Amino acid sequence: MEIVKQKDGGKLTVQVKGRVDTLTSPQLAAELQDLSGVESLVLDLSGVPYMSSAGLRCLLMSQKAMMKAGGDMVIVGAIPAVREVFDITGFSDILTLA
Repeated sequence: MEIVKQKDGGKLTVQVKGRVDTLTSPQLAAELQDLSGVESLVLDLSGVPYMSSAGLRCLLMSQKAMMKAGGDMVIVGAIPAVREVFDITGFSDILTLA
């Protein structure tokens, strides 16, 4: 998995490429652990072909951290297969998808 971060003021864009599963989600969680100073988190999942429950847990933790800090998180570029995972699990109702 490849993760590219770009910060612009209080906005952090994180582009993820590759599978987000049990093996790779700890890497993503580590990259999203320190969100101090971030008011808006944008997760670009256009390069993610697969998302497991471990990846969903990572997204949920990031969403909770942003809400606690008074910020927001949006997911962009999720392909239909990943969106289907969000729909089936009910995460479409919890996360902001654009």
